[in-house]
Amino acid sequence: MQALSVSLVQGATRWHDAPANRDYYGTLVRQATGSDLIVLPETFLSGFSNDTRASAGTMDGEGVAWLRALAIEMRTVICGSLAIRENDVVYNRLLWVQPDGSFAQYDKRHLFRMAGEHTRYGSGNERLIVELKGWRILPQVCYDLRFPVWLRNRRLASANGGMDYDLALFVANWPAPRRQPWRTLLRARAIENLSYVIGVNRVGVDGNDIPYAGDSAVIDPVGEPLVELGPQEQVVTIMLDPAPLLAHRERFPAWMDADAFSLDVD
Repeated sequence: MQALSVSLVQGATRWHDAPANRDYYGTLVRQATGSDLIVLPETFLSGFSNDTRASAGTMDGEGVAWLRALAIEMRTVICGSLAIRENDVVYNRLLWVQPDGSFAQYDKRHLFRMAGEHTRYGSGNERLIVELKGWRILPQVCYDLRFPVWLRNRRLASANGGMDYDLALFVANWPAPRRQPWRTLLRARAIENLSYVIGVNRVGVDGNDIPYAGDSAVIDPVGEPLVELGPQEQVVTIMLDPAPLLAHRERFPAWMDADAFSLDVD
């Protein structure tokens, strides 16, 4: 594992205006020159909307093409989620776009029923683990943060050992009235999984008059914040050092006492 440079892009997403969001987030992303990884919020081209007719694009549409071109231009990995339509189903899909324009994808598993997301979007059923500079990274979307069984880090059975992942990251549209659970759960997921955790949220007010307080953060494996952002538009870059993570796992191997279980995913 090498040191990993990560940029958090905390923006005020424009409501149902993909061209404006491409211009807006393109400007913010270009402030993060030299980063290994740039993280955008959830549904950053539309806002968190249940109007799928207005918000959803396609995998061969302008939004995905723009994101791939931006990753090529910046020569870095960029990730964030988009509303994507496939046939008759819309997914809240996180794209992990690499510097050559290739990508991996993760469909949000846990759909926020309190806003009716589960009635308008399809659910994913597979976790995605990606690798970057020797780090194993688990990308997730917003409401997934509340489900520790889905996020449980496990010891690998391979000969070289190691954990399932070293960094969990969450892209979000997490409203200000629930900011305390957001801040608390980011810390809990880091502590219990012996990993770094990154959460990138949006700011501003959306088209449903829901406010967002930002609170994007980088949390170390013992639950201490390395970065905490306020309620403003911000682009912040941090260098993650693998040494404290590996040392903590060595001196505090709580994974050895974890309960074995299997997870059935419908």
